[in-house]
Amino acid sequence: MKSSAPSTPERMSVALGLCLVMLATLPRYIAGGHETHQSLLLMAIVAVLAFVIFQWRLLTANARQRLPALLGKLALCLLVGVAVMGLWHVLFSDWFSWQLLLSHGATLGLLLHALNLWRGAKT
Repeated sequence: MKSSAPSTPERMSVALGLCLVMLATLPRYIAGGHETHQSLLLMAIVAVLAFVIFQWRLLTANARQRLPALLGKLALCLLVGVAVMGLWHVLFSDWFSWQLLLSHGATLGLLLHALNLWRGAKT
């Protein structure tokens, strides 16, 4: 589905997913005592959320109706990402923390969501 629209619900779902990935990474920085990284990450989250709000205002009514289904798919991909990374760490690593699992799982989930959207656009 090629779109020349300035805003699409697909772009918004990926941007919101990016915010969730950044939020999922925060516990790693807190546990590691990386205050500078925390500050920068929080600023990036605010910037991406501002972008999302701006994009929301540009969406058509029909596009806004498609967004909840895309966010449901994003949530499912995030859960699958955490499950797959949990299995990966159990099988192939000798130690992992819940902070690492959460950040790696969310990252994999967002990647799966974006690839799924890309695959759907190509067919």
